[in-house]
Amino acid sequence: MKKLSARRRHPLAALVVLLFALAVTGGLYAAFAPADKAQADDTAQSLAIKEGKKLFAVGCASCHGTGGQGTSDGPSLVGVGAAAVDFQVGTGRMPAQQPGAQVPRKRNIYNNAQIDQLAAYVASLGPGPSVPDKSQYSADGADIGKGGELFRTNCAQCHNFTGKGGALTNGKFAPTLEGVDPKHVYEAMQTGPQNMPSFGDGTLSQQNKKDIVAYLGAVNGDKTASPGGMELGGLGPVTEGLFGYIFGLGACVAVAIWVAARTTKAKKS
Repeated sequence: MKKLSARRRHPLAALVVLLFALAVTGGLYAAFAPADKAQADDTAQSLAIKEGKKLFAVGCASCHGTGGQGTSDGPSLVGVGAAAVDFQVGTGRMPAQQPGAQVPRKRNIYNNAQIDQLAAYVASLGPGPSVPDKSQYSADGADIGKGGELFRTNCAQCHNFTGKGGALTNGKFAPTLEGVDPKHVYEAMQTGPQNMPSFGDGTLSQQNKKDIVAYLGAVNGDKTASPGGMELGGLGPVTEGLFGYIFGLGACVAVAIWVAARTTKAKKS
């Protein structure tokens, strides 16, 4: 009788076995499921890099080299990051139509998927700025007043204080920022394309960049009012006053000459 009672199972034994089985199952899922997801992400990234390399060989290698190391016709792309590719290709500046002092903006020839693939390949050549997500350049949580202050301090000397653009030396120019995608404005600050200096997070924080993008959207948006009437490119009251002075004075001089000519003719007759 003692041996039979010793072999009798405890009432909670089945519950313990069930809990143990659930724990083992959950542990196995936690161990293997994330790895499968990470492996899938790595595979997708590898495929994007592979496809991007093919696109690069056709459209970019002639100037930038087969490995992006650069040539006499184009700079090295090692370390420029995905953001530089997204900006240059997304705005149509690259591939360049022809060499010159500055590559102008034009309609791009790649779709979004191809741009992502090119960006993935160039990013694989060396670490650099990544493409920002929408939360980084949207106007939500931005300080437009602060953005205006930062823009006038760091950008207005080239782009004009409302981003209308302006001339530089040797055939170069600061392009207008009116109608430019906010993401591309943010990427330009990240990467410093062409004649523009780059503003890393140590110089302008992510919040600072967000504020500047919001400011440009406020002064150049579709619903932006111009209480001064004709804005003359947003060049400011000094230039507008000079415009009025030159043309107003010129009109007065022209009228004076006409009156004098008519008076002289009347006296002779």
